[in-house]
Amino acid sequence: MILVTLRSLLVAFAVAIGLLGTGCGGETEHEGLLVVTTVAPLRNIIEEVGGDRITVVALVPEGTNSHTFDPPPSAVSEIEKADLIIINGLNLELPTLELAEANASEDAPIVLLGNLAVSPDEYVFDFSFPEEDGNPNPHLWTAPHLAVEYAEIVRGELTKVDPDGTDYYAANADRFIARLWELDDAIAEATATIPEAHRKLITYHDSFPYFAPRYGLEIIGAIQPSDFSEPAPREVAELIQQIRDAGVPAIFGSEVFPSEVLETIAHEAGAVQVSTLSDDDLPGLPGDPENTLVGMMVENVRTMVTVLGGDASALDGFDTSSTWRPSQ
Repeated sequence: MILVTLRSLLVAFAVAIGLLGTGCGGETEHEGLLVVTTVAPLRNIIEEVGGDRITVVALVPEGTNSHTFDPPPSAVSEIEKADLIIINGLNLELPTLELAEANASEDAPIVLLGNLAVSPDEYVFDFSFPEEDGNPNPHLWTAPHLAVEYAEIVRGELTKVDPDGTDYYAANADRFIARLWELDDAIAEATATIPEAHRKLITYHDSFPYFAPRYGLEIIGAIQPSDFSEPAPREVAELIQQIRDAGVPAIFGSEVFPSEVLETIAHEAGAVQVSTLSDDDLPGLPGDPENTLVGMMVENVRTMVTVLGGDASALDGFDTSSTWRPSQ
């Protein structure tokens, strides 16, 4: 399900312009290496490492359900020209992966970040991503320590394709990774202030299974079934009882997954409903200073900590801008 907002329409329009391009005959003009990716957090990670030696095209518009996104015909043109294709993997973007495998140049590597960052014994399965379906929860990038792994992989892959940029990519990656570790420390400090009884998360779409355990938070449930439908009445009743039994003060939704049933569950369970968390919709618009993975996670954690009764001041003044510096 997709929530159509003015912001998501503007983002989609911006992406469409990028795909259509400004060159002759409708061809897109790119500077440096062309890297094609999918969701906005991956685009930001790649940009932070690649800087001005690359151009990044993200095929999935922000504010769109990436799990059900089907790339448009215009994506083929970008894939055919790509020097490198980097996607999340873990079965998140299967239509895009199939399109890339069918249309990418033989010289363009296809990199699946999630498959490289964690081993199968580290996969997380849950209500939205049951093990019997074979699709592990793919949201690794919401955990800063795994975003570090992504950045390291991106640095290595860019270096393979563009050896002349080895030192440049290493310097960019080092700055970005340092910021991620600073974020990790700030999140740990903020989440530690949540009363112990409230350190529980129940979300509509489980986007934080790799994030939560690192900071002492327990994911006790996800509302959205694996087929992205609304939960059945029996499942709703079970969730309401689960929330009551756990004493969870709030349940968290997402602007990308609007759900009327979320409000019903919160009301019946006596919990607060918060529907502003994001897993791949960055603040602002592409090009804005705050349009970063770090910016998204600072907003998410501030919301979680505050609603669950903690003190989010450890995040006050945290620098969420890009760490990339253009070469002089």
